[in-house]
Amino acid sequence: MALYDVPAPAKINLFLHVTGRRNDGYHTLETVFRFIDLCDSLSFDLRHDGKIERDAGAGLPGLKVEDDLVLRAARALQKATGTTQGAQIRYEKRIPAGGGLGGGSSDAASTLIALNRLWQTHLSRAELMALARPLGADVPVFIYGRPAFAQGIGDILSPVDLPERAYLVVQPPQHVSTADVFSAPDLTRNTACVKISVFADWQKINAPNNGLFKNGLFGSNDLESVVFTRHPLVEQAVKCLSRQGYSARMSGSGACVFVEFVTLQEAQLARQQIISKMSRENDDAFVQGAWACPGLIEHPLLHWISS
Repeated sequence: MALYDVPAPAKINLFLHVTGRRNDGYHTLETVFRFIDLCDSLSFDLRHDGKIERDAGAGLPGLKVEDDLVLRAARALQKATGTTQGAQIRYEKRIPAGGGLGGGSSDAASTLIALNRLWQTHLSRAELMALARPLGADVPVFIYGRPAFAQGIGDILSPVDLPERAYLVVQPPQHVSTADVFSAPDLTRNTACVKISVFADWQKINAPNNGLFKNGLFGSNDLESVVFTRHPLVEQAVKCLSRQGYSARMSGSGACVFVEFVTLQEAQLARQQIISKMSRENDDAFVQGAWACPGLIEHPLLHWISS
């Protein structure tokens, strides 16, 4: 038995507000997660000897086995359920690492979902989310499976309705450490809380007219100022997009930035125009990769889990 080409989609944070810091050092946040159709791909072959292994060359160059979230997720499920089955895992990375797109977290979540099916361990969504939490703050939302308004330390999730949109995602040639950003002394941690209804009302008021957005993007990403100071190429990418008339925002802790469009065709056209203009202006040094992709209404594996 096997499962092949299992998708693990990227996410973007439509906004990210840092609202405080707890006594244990964790930050309290408010954000909206959206999945986009930029996916890693994983495959799982059933093993009957109980071993969990990844194929040589899988994942990221230099990634230690003990740091691989895919293997940690698989072993967590195996331990929690007591199954004697194992798996041979292969995966193809398309989501850039250190980009604020949740690639490693998404891979871990898709591993939990896929092996729960392959091993027939029959854990519920809530049980899988409980296994996901120790793996990383963003892992549970991929198992939650829907666009979500997140509060607390990112662990309190509420469903949110999002319209069909497409996104241009630009990757500057820099890797950002999330831990370094959140530990920065100049990070502001006092943004006022908002209600999910405020975001919903803002979406209605700012619905596009004739393909144009009225007021850019909701809220802000409070991590941008810290990242811009330490990683100037990320700020250069945002400024380059701004000069071309686009409202760009960093996703998560960066380094990737995104622009929202009404249709995929608009995002694809913008990608062509931006890359062409950057090349003429010698700004191409600020871009390592660029993708035009639709936003997803739900996670592609949403219905693989019983609620």
